[in-house]
Amino acid sequence: MRKARGSIALLILSVGVIAVLLLDIGFLSVGAGAQQRGNEEARAPQEKQVQQPPAYNPYPPGILPSDLPQELERVRGEIQFIENGAIGEWHALGPVTYTGQPPIIKGNGYQAMRILGKLMNYDLNISPFKNTACASCHMPYAGFSGPIPSVNLTMIAYPGSFHFRAGKRTAQRYTYSPDFPVLEYNTTQASFFGGNFWDARATGYELQSPDAHQAQGPPVDTQEMMFPDTACIVYRLSLAAYRPLFEQIWGADSLNIKFPHDTEEICDTPGGAAKFGSDTQPVKLTPEDRSLSNDDYNHWGQSVSFFERGDDVSPFTSKFDAFLSNPTQFPLSADEMAGYNLFRGKANCNSCHLDGRSTAPTPPSPEGTAPNSSDNGAAADTRPLFTCFGYANLGLPLNPRDAIYYQNTPDFFGFTANPFGFGFRDLGVGTFLRSGPGSWPNPNSEWTQLAPAWDGRMQTSTARDVALTPPQCPTTEAPGPYFQKEFFHNGYIKSLKQLVHFYNTRDVFPFPGVTSGHCPAGKTEKVDCWPEPEVPGPTEDMTVGKLNLTDHEEDLIVIFLETLTDGFTTPFPDRNTYRGSCMTGGSASTQGNSSLIPTPPLPPCATAICGVPPLPQQPIP
Repeated sequence: MRKARGSIALLILSVGVIAVLLLDIGFLSVGAGAQQRGNEEARAPQEKQVQQPPAYNPYPPGILPSDLPQELERVRGEIQFIENGAIGEWHALGPVTYTGQPPIIKGNGYQAMRILGKLMNYDLNISPFKNTACASCHMPYAGFSGPIPSVNLTMIAYPGSFHFRAGKRTAQRYTYSPDFPVLEYNTTQASFFGGNFWDARATGYELQSPDAHQAQGPPVDTQEMMFPDTACIVYRLSLAAYRPLFEQIWGADSLNIKFPHDTEEICDTPGGAAKFGSDTQPVKLTPEDRSLSNDDYNHWGQSVSFFERGDDVSPFTSKFDAFLSNPTQFPLSADEMAGYNLFRGKANCNSCHLDGRSTAPTPPSPEGTAPNSSDNGAAADTRPLFTCFGYANLGLPLNPRDAIYYQNTPDFFGFTANPFGFGFRDLGVGTFLRSGPGSWPNPNSEWTQLAPAWDGRMQTSTARDVALTPPQCPTTEAPGPYFQKEFFHNGYIKSLKQLVHFYNTRDVFPFPGVTSGHCPAGKTEKVDCWPEPEVPGPTEDMTVGKLNLTDHEEDLIVIFLETLTDGFTTPFPDRNTYRGSCMTGGSASTQGNSSLIPTPPLPPCATAICGVPPLPQQPIP
């Protein structure tokens, strides 16, 4: 009987995937009726949609969520709604005029730049099939991270403009990302600080802003917005309804580029297509026009970054900010303060997620190795960012649900995202330093030798807005009603409770040689069984893993993390645009465990990743 039920379940999953394909072929970005009509006039220059070829589906049943087409359409409708509001802000802006020496926009320069960045962020036309914007993976109600609960629960990475190519990591929040400094290696501390993306590849050295550099990545990423040439973004900007605003800010002749007759055809084709070969500039511009296009692409990144720096994204309006400003008027509750004291004390969170105060002193052994005393010092920073701007290998298990592992066959365009299959290992900063597959070139050859010490390390994200959710789904935690998020670079963790429990017990319940989905009978994965790390070895952070927190103390830390959610002093902009459903039931401790799948037998790490000099400090299994 059990076998019969399993066969029925497999049939249901297969039918779901077929439905996904049927619904998605030729999928058009139409939005909700009245909302779409409200945008027609403003979006007229690029109204014509591009027909998608047959969807790419190399995935076994159960990887793609069955509601994916409907959810993608929901998000597109939400994006168009916000974009329509941004168009209204632009029309109400008034004249944008440079005056003085050096020339500066007088009066409304900040507003103009942020509105331009907002229009770009929510522009679906910045993709070959005019169906994917930056916001498609980063919506306000999710703290500008992944907006689709079923994706966060299953395939981890978000599908890009050509369905269903998908990336390899979670959609990283970009709240407060403009505050990350240019990537630097501190020789005294022997550590990298700054940069952007999980693997630090957006160094920011050219624009002096890692965030602006990061914004230049997704439009030409083969798994995201997918343009084959940066000139395609500039071409679409030249056709945008908001072109006048771009030219008012960046120059009247900035978009006067003579694009070749085949530009539209090229830009309607996703990057990586076999027809392009290794050509990263298939739009054949004159040297003068290529220079203009490159400048415009820099201005794209700068404009988007300035939007992300503003109050629409990074406003410092959390309860914790109010507490720092006036602790008498806005005191933390007893549980919140207890969680805060654990955060900056026994749990040792404040060693990496800096709150502007010291980490409480550590008692001598055998009492413990984690801080336990109270920090009575005054706040040293009135806008703490809750990150050290560093990188760490936390010892997370490989997540077999990640869509990237299954993209090992050519798609319609002859492109294979991951020829290594399950031989892929995400070495994070180590891969970037080697200029390895799936990352960007390392611009500093002096850093290459450091790669083995940085294998598996990922960015220490800000803890701010880690708990931000839509108003109708007021928590990330089961039983809810909750909004399903995913945490860490590979989405392995599904609740803040799990996240804190991982830090607390990784080395209390380790299972070497066990991969996800194979915990022994009688053990519960993510509760009293942590599978082996994807990247084990000496780079693993050993300052966490055995914090001796009680179950209640873990809960208190989650309660404190919720005080870092913006929108306490003033509403968080566009947080109420979510039109999806909340989830209910279950327990935060085992949240998402119903979607666990067994990791297949793993081949060795691919030579193109782990066999590139300088070699890892020990073999990666």
